[in-house]
Amino acid sequence: MTDRRRTFGPVVLLGLAAGTLTAVAGEKPAVEASGSGATAVSSRLVTFDAHLPLVTALGLVVLACWGVVLVTRGRVRRAVAALGTIAALGALVAALAAYSQVPAQFRDELALVGVRDADLSHTAWYWVAVIGALVSVAAGALAVAWAPSWPEMGTRYDAPGSAPAAPVVPPEEQSSLDLWKAMDEGRDPTA
Repeated sequence: MTDRRRTFGPVVLLGLAAGTLTAVAGEKPAVEASGSGATAVSSRLVTFDAHLPLVTALGLVVLACWGVVLVTRGRVRRAVAALGTIAALGALVAALAAYSQVPAQFRDELALVGVRDADLSHTAWYWVAVIGALVSVAAGALAVAWAPSWPEMGTRYDAPGSAPAAPVVPPEEQSSLDLWKAMDEGRDPTA
C-alpha cells in the first residue's frame, strides 16, 4: 500500500507531460512535402495545414482530467482518471487514423495548385503525438488502477459549505482571538 502511495507524483507528472506533448504535437504539421514542385508553391496557395485538431483537443481534455485528479479523491478521482484514459485512447486512435488521411488530404490540396510530384512524409511532430497519446493511455490506466491507494487532500481544502457549522457561542464567552478569527473568516461574531 505504501509503495503505491509513492507512485502518485511520478504517474501524475508522466500523465501531465504526455498530455502536454500530445496537445502541442497535434498543433504542429503532421506531414511535410518535399520535391521541386512542392518547394515552389507558396504556403498562401495551400490552405491545408496538416495539423491534427482532434488530437490537440483530446490532449487538452487529458490535461484537464489530470488537473481534476490532483484535487479530488475517492470514486470521483478514479472516474476522472478513467475519463482521461478514454480521451487519451481517443487521441491515439485519431493520430493513428491520421497516418493515411492527412497525407491524402495534403496531396489533394497540392494537386489543386498543380503540384503532383511532391514527396510527402510524416514529421517528427506526428510521431510525438502518437507517442504522447500512447504514454497518456498508459499513465491513465495506472491512475485508474492505483488511485484508491494514492494520498488525498485534507478536508480543510473542501468548500466552506461542506463543513459542519461551528457551534454558536455568545460573543462574551469567546476569546479575543476567536472573535478576530471569525471576522477574518467573514463572519460577524456579534450576530
